[in-house]
Amino acid sequence: MAGLMAAAKTAGRLIAALLLGLAAVSQVVASDTTPAKQLFGNKKLPAQLPPQVHGFYSKGCFSGGIAIPTDGPHWQAMRLSRNRRWGHPQLIKTIEKLSREAAEKDGWPGLLVGDLSQPRGGPMLTGHASHQIGLDADIWLTPMPNRRFTAAERESTSAISVLKVKSVVTDPVIWTDAHGRLIMRAAGYPEVQRILVHPGIKKKLCDSWKGDRSALNKVRPYYGHHYHMHIRLRCPKGSPNCKPQNAVPSDSGCGKALDWWFDVALKPKKAAKPKKKAEKPKKPRKPKHTLLSDLPAACALVLDAPSPSSEAEATLKVSGTMTAFAPVKAIRSPFSMPALVPVPKPRPLN
Repeated sequence: MAGLMAAAKTAGRLIAALLLGLAAVSQVVASDTTPAKQLFGNKKLPAQLPPQVHGFYSKGCFSGGIAIPTDGPHWQAMRLSRNRRWGHPQLIKTIEKLSREAAEKDGWPGLLVGDLSQPRGGPMLTGHASHQIGLDADIWLTPMPNRRFTAAERESTSAISVLKVKSVVTDPVIWTDAHGRLIMRAAGYPEVQRILVHPGIKKKLCDSWKGDRSALNKVRPYYGHHYHMHIRLRCPKGSPNCKPQNAVPSDSGCGKALDWWFDVALKPKKAAKPKKKAEKPKKPRKPKHTLLSDLPAACALVLDAPSPSSEAEATLKVSGTMTAFAPVKAIRSPFSMPALVPVPKPRPLN
């Protein structure tokens, strides 16, 4: 009861502050020079407010977040020490749905879930520029093995690149049809706005995908992303302060736009010609940190909101969710990838 009263009180403060133009909050925020990544990165639990997204994927925050359990029937969360397995409820439910349907229909034994967001989103202490509003998820392109990882293995196990060594095309020894089915299933979900993959993966799908190609335009080529896919959801209903990303083009993206990546972007760079006169070394610029005042005004209230009493209270309740060392649920699959597969031996990422 006390928790509900506290949440209601904070929600009332949010509405009142917004109606008053957030004048009082803005005054406090404007004087705070602490980098926003420290403020949000130090929050261990979400804001106990209704689910709301504020701002853009690379400049915002969210409230009412929940965590995906460390283990489910068809997933395992990785890098637990980062505390980045939080997201808007729609994101967590989409990951759970993808893990289940990919196992049942695509021969993909389970997801290894990488970074989602911090408990309240916002800029991260390290890494990603996006993942700030609880709508982004990194899903490894390594199939889940036939056992549960230990806590130590979740920190040290490397994702496996699906490209040939020192190449920009997929490795037939590692890439399987099930990889394609997994990516295209996720792209087909209406709540998914786009999926980022390496251009070599996009080309492989363009050349080989025989199923429904209507969602292929959502699979977007980008640097990196050869060992994981980045799933991004649309702004959810009930979040009027969420800023949507531009719509993806309507065509498949398999033409000249994709050729540019191989003809220009991924071409080895020519060695620069030596300069005749030695230039004076430039003084390194001090990095400009994002401040709380740079984010949507509501993020100050999200940051200040009370937390749930425990992590368990803010974790998605899924029927059949397993403990950290529960056995993996076996599946039967008619597809090329075995239902339970060993993790390939890691090799250096390119």
